[in-house]
Amino acid sequence: MTKNLRILPLAGAVALLSGNAMAIEAPKPTDMLTDGWEVHGYARVSWRLSENWVSVNYEYGKDDYNLAATTGKNPNQVEFNISKNTTFRNGVRSDLYVRAEYGNGDPSFYSSTGSEDSNNLNEGPFEMKEAYLRLGGLGYLPEDGSIWAGRRFLNREQGLLSAEFWKQSSGVGFGYEQNGTGIAIVSVDPGEKAEKPDGKTLHSLDLYTYNHKMLGGSFNFDVKAMKVGDKDNYGPNDAKDGVGASITYNRDYYGFDGWSLTALAYGYGLAGNRGVNFGQWSGGVSTVDGKKGNSIFFTSYGVLNINDRWQMASEVTYLHGEKIFGLGAIEGDVIASDGNTVDRLLVALRPFYKVNDNFRWEFTLSYGFEKDYFDTVPAPTDATKKIKIENKTNIYAAEIAAVFTVNSDYFGRPQIKPFFTFMSKDSSNAAIDKLGWGSYANNDKSTYQFGVEGEIWF
Repeated sequence: MTKNLRILPLAGAVALLSGNAMAIEAPKPTDMLTDGWEVHGYARVSWRLSENWVSVNYEYGKDDYNLAATTGKNPNQVEFNISKNTTFRNGVRSDLYVRAEYGNGDPSFYSSTGSEDSNNLNEGPFEMKEAYLRLGGLGYLPEDGSIWAGRRFLNREQGLLSAEFWKQSSGVGFGYEQNGTGIAIVSVDPGEKAEKPDGKTLHSLDLYTYNHKMLGGSFNFDVKAMKVGDKDNYGPNDAKDGVGASITYNRDYYGFDGWSLTALAYGYGLAGNRGVNFGQWSGGVSTVDGKKGNSIFFTSYGVLNINDRWQMASEVTYLHGEKIFGLGAIEGDVIASDGNTVDRLLVALRPFYKVNDNFRWEFTLSYGFEKDYFDTVPAPTDATKKIKIENKTNIYAAEIAAVFTVNSDYFGRPQIKPFFTFMSKDSSNAAIDKLGWGSYANNDKSTYQFGVEGEIWF
């Protein structure tokens, strides 16, 4: 009996302690069920030289839809995408996204001394490109609805062979998304580096709805309404508002095996940059006539699967702009005023042959056409009298590349690609024509670039 009395208090103490432990460890709605980090990214490393065997701070008109090739100026670009993904017991999902980038836009070759940006040009340093938070699974919102806030690239689309981003809202803002449909406000202070003016903040209200199945494919629709924050800080001809819109059609390769994307966009005023491209480059002076500045943009690109060995990428892009700041140039003896009419057309093909799973040959052909109108002051005549001249430029490019890769499909990465690009151009205006490809090519009308480019997605 005494023995039993000694055991019972011990058992009761254990039970009591167990009960307290259960009370302490009882599930809470805010308990994390899953929590972890993901790291992805992209890197492009390259060694590119001009015909004079020097590095170049020049894109050969690629950023103006003049040609499509591996040519360019940027030797090293590394991008890291980091996300922290958490799921809570109450069903809420939290995602923090951070994108950091190094080297973008820097044309220089560096040794191992760590001398990057020692000239203080602020080109290609380590930068934070995105940092935003998303919350989903909130009980008072639809199951597939989420809200976000922060700095991001919203709804980006990039040309396949031109490699230019033609749609995005780049800035700081917030929004709501549900099953491919969303609304967002994105704001940006225009300008770059030390040239950012005070009191000039631009805003874009984005409305979009994606993945609508019809006509053998799917449609995406975007509308953006833009305005400035303080009209008193802008000149009388500066654009102070604007509207842009685009329609995107995704389907197979025009009835054949593969895929394609076709888009049409229009915008005026602040939306004059291809209608749906908003960011620091679309400043309050993006038009030199706030009432007339506009552009229309068309692009269609994709990849055709011909057979087990052959595939072909293609792109057709057209841009028409009027009174847009930056469209126009000052070249040689011709004094051109920004904001005149410009037409740009790019037609590019890239067939490629799979030798085996780890090697393919790529062949790129592109034709670019640009027509500009310039208001010139023909000295020494009356400086107040301007005449309008037209200039037409034809640009031809041909490239061959050997691609060493893990997967010889078009998007197979990682890969290392030695390439050789031949480029030729002619202009109808004699003053511009004699400049050829500029000082990097001794003002020759034909030039070439060669090198090796490596790419990896991870």
